[in-house]
Amino acid sequence: MIKVDNLSFSFPQKELYKNISFTLEEGQHCAFIGTSGSGKTTLIDILMDPERYLFEGKLEIDPNCRIGHVSQFSQVDNTKEVTVFEYIGEEFIKIQNEITSICTEMETSSDMDDLLEKYQLALDAFEAMGGEDFESNINKKLNLANLMKLKDSSVSDLSGGEFKLIQVMKEMLNHPELLIMDEPDVFLDFENLNALKKLINSHKGMLLVVTHNRYLLNHCFNKILHLENAEIQEFDGRYIEYNFSLLQTKIEMQELAVAEQEEIERYDVIIDNLRAITEYNSEASRGRALKARVRFQERLEARRIKAPFVDIKQPKIRFELDHIVEDTTLINVENYSAAFDELLLHHVNFEIKSGDKVAIIGANGTGKTTLLREIARNQHDSIEINADAKVAYLSQLQGETLTDSNTILHEFIDAGFQTYDEIRAYLKHYGFEGEILDQKIGTLSGGEKNILQLAKVAASQANILLLDEPTSHLDIYTQIALEKAIIDYKGAILMISHDFYSVVNGMNYVLIIEDKTIRKMSMRKFRQMIYASHFSKDYLEMEQKKKAVEMKIELALKDTNFELAKVLLDELEELIKLL
Repeated sequence: MIKVDNLSFSFPQKELYKNISFTLEEGQHCAFIGTSGSGKTTLIDILMDPERYLFEGKLEIDPNCRIGHVSQFSQVDNTKEVTVFEYIGEEFIKIQNEITSICTEMETSSDMDDLLEKYQLALDAFEAMGGEDFESNINKKLNLANLMKLKDSSVSDLSGGEFKLIQVMKEMLNHPELLIMDEPDVFLDFENLNALKKLINSHKGMLLVVTHNRYLLNHCFNKILHLENAEIQEFDGRYIEYNFSLLQTKIEMQELAVAEQEEIERYDVIIDNLRAITEYNSEASRGRALKARVRFQERLEARRIKAPFVDIKQPKIRFELDHIVEDTTLINVENYSAAFDELLLHHVNFEIKSGDKVAIIGANGTGKTTLLREIARNQHDSIEINADAKVAYLSQLQGETLTDSNTILHEFIDAGFQTYDEIRAYLKHYGFEGEILDQKIGTLSGGEKNILQLAKVAASQANILLLDEPTSHLDIYTQIALEKAIIDYKGAILMISHDFYSVVNGMNYVLIIEDKTIRKMSMRKFRQMIYASHFSKDYLEMEQKKKAVEMKIELALKDTNFELAKVLLDELEELIKLL
């Protein structure tokens, strides 16, 4: 359906792709992954509208390939007063009305040939979209996503997560040959994420989905496209198998690299000896021998395997405190209420103590973000912040904490850094270096902006962190680095998250929103709750075991203990079979 051959493309400040090639074929559900800012969204834009871009190489798209698209940043159009059913069925209803109009015109017109041609074209288009069963198909999709209750609701009344799912359904029912979705999972609550998984797995057409969501990656795709450092690689199989393949390759490459390094060092000694000899014996043969050895050493260096996909640097996220407050209540919320057009939260009571790591969970649109923002602002009568508390806030609305018109360097001068050199040294740990530091924040990807927010939060040295969907838009490597930073942090965290792994791996307990109030839930109960809806028994524990074995392999590689790494790899393979 789609073939990309040796495609290269650059922006003035950055090379995005260097001779990349891949294919997309019928029936493939392809996950498109890569670190933040690697160019995934731009590549999607090129596929959808190649005429807009001056690229080198070939892009072949089957002329019959219609492409559907679900955008990363979709907004509800509040000016349109249509029901959910009318919105999903918009294209069907439009053609249906056109057919009805042509039939009405036929009753009085004498130019039947022209009308019959229009009628046949409209009918063919209707049938190609599966129009005969469109009402039944819409009902099936709504039932699959457990959203039948919204069928007659106004689209303008939907939460952001509900609207994203409705968009996915609409595009799927239009039967494009290829449906491209750019981070359709961002900000979805647990139930809506599960609904998205069902919709993806039930779709019969070809999919290309940008996602960093580990739940979807592990359960929805049969092909991986991985973009890093201007290069791309394809993998036919599940993401969990792809990860295993990367680790296997990493062991082989590091073992080979150690052997090559030993060979290079041996030749270094020989070359040094030859140089020493030529200093007091300048025979031409000695000089030729030295040159030959140097050339051979250069060939060894050039032969080193370069692997942009195997050893990807994680940002070094580290949350430190300028002072630790022990055994103290840092936040006290008493009888808090919130309402907009309707009551969101009522009689909310809880406290956060120093050292607590707590996730607020609940359906989309239940007031979580409103509550966290009120705590960050500390201007509500029902919220009391301890005088010893130093608060840092990460917002899911990145414009609340970052200024799009600032360059990265200026943003961090505003954050309290003294010199540009200090900023450069600090941000290097977060993967920002070189020309990108002079870019305006508005030009960055969603993932890059979130990493910058994390860098600002870490620089504050606060003793309580308020994090609103901190994993949104983050690539998997940064998500794992964030999880480690949360585990190592000695202060308190109050976090809104719909990421199962972040909650289970890093939190002490959860605050769950139900019936417009909040109640405390232990991690054991939370696990039971999500197992009932999302996972088979012990899945997350198996994931933890898998992660522990992967860590042991990394440590074995650091010690260049390749035999142990291979034994652990066999153990990992058995765990993956169970998953």
